[in-house]
This record gives sequence, C-alpha cells and structure tokens, in this order.
Amino acid sequence: MATQNYLLLGQKKRMIEQLRQRGISDENVLNAFDKMERHLFLESLLWPQAYEDTAIVISTDQTISKPSTVAFQSQLLEVRKGHKVLEIGTGSGFQAAILYAMGAKVYTVERQIALFKHTKPLLAQLAPSVVTYYGDGFKGYPAFAPYDRVIVTCGAPDIPQALLDQMVVGGIMVIPVGTESQIMKKIVKISDSEYEEEDFGDFVFVPMLKERVRK
Repeated sequence: MATQNYLLLGQKKRMIEQLRQRGISDENVLNAFDKMERHLFLESLLWPQAYEDTAIVISTDQTISKPSTVAFQSQLLEVRKGHKVLEIGTGSGFQAAILYAMGAKVYTVERQIALFKHTKPLLAQLAPSVVTYYGDGFKGYPAFAPYDRVIVTCGAPDIPQALLDQMVVGGIMVIPVGTESQIMKKIVKISDSEYEEEDFGDFVFVPMLKERVRK
C-alpha cells in the first residue's frame, strides 16, 4: 500500500502540473487539488486512472469529470474563503470536496438516491462541513439561500430560474448549457433582473434531469 500511495502521489503532482499547463492559474484551485485525493472518490480498481485527465464512469451511469474540467469550472467560479456555494449534481463528491478545500461552505444536491447514500458518508469523512441534500437540482436548495456562487456539474437544457433566484446580487453561476453537448457559461447577477453572460467553449456532461430517483 505504501508503494501504491507513493505512485499515486507522483501521479497527482504530474496532474497538477498539467493543470497549470492547461491554463489553471488560480492558486486556490491548484492548492485544493493538492489537498484532495481524487482516487478516494473512486473504487480501488480505478485508482490507476485517478490522476489521468479523463472522465470516469461511476455508479448509476454518472461520471466523475476530468480534473481539467473540475479545475476550469472552479476557476471560473472565483471562489473565496467563506463563500456559500450551491452545487447541483453531487455525483462522486469530488467537485464538492475541491470547493470545500478552497474554503467554501458547500451545499450540494443529488437526485440519485444510490449516489446520495454512497457520497454522503464519504464527504462527511473527507470534507466534513459539506451539506448534502437529496433533491431535484432544478429547484436548487432554497433552505440555505441565498448563495454567493452556484455551480452545475451536469448538462442543463436551459438555465433554471430557481437557481438564478437563489443567488445573491453580485453572485456567479457556472453552468454547462445544451443537450447533446454544452457551452460552459459564466453568469454574473447584476441585479434581481439583470445578468451578464459569458461563454467558455464546448463541453460534454451527463444530462441534468428533473425529479429525484428513488432506487
């Protein structure tokens, strides 16, 4: 196990250097990747792939996003210590853990009960202040609104109004929008009815779907 951990540590350091080369310059993001062990969010059989820049299929046909995608979304989000962040699509829990390591207070929503039951105790161990919620991501998590930041980690067919409503004025949302493929969008809330929107290229995510899955 010690040898394996040593190898994984080396792979993680190479991954972080590759993130720098891909344009990730926010040291808060890079430090979070250094603090978190991506392999712990995967089954042990998948550990050799953990620090490759690839998406990996996990349970319920969901995926853990590429490290470069997680880092890119995190950088666009401009998270600072103490920010309240709403995440839609907990999945493996890795993105929520990165945001936690960046100093955010994270509230994360998952619609798949099987994933929720798996990820909740994992996050309790690795990112203990993260609040997990089993619910419909299109509705957000109004109990703890408003949020300084909102991040969506699945492909939304459109921008849910409920998520915009749960942002503070001056808040930022990062969301991939589209069906077959998505355009990454950064949305800044200027006022209760005004938004600035900027596009950041094409991505492919699993679809954002309505309603909870109870099996």
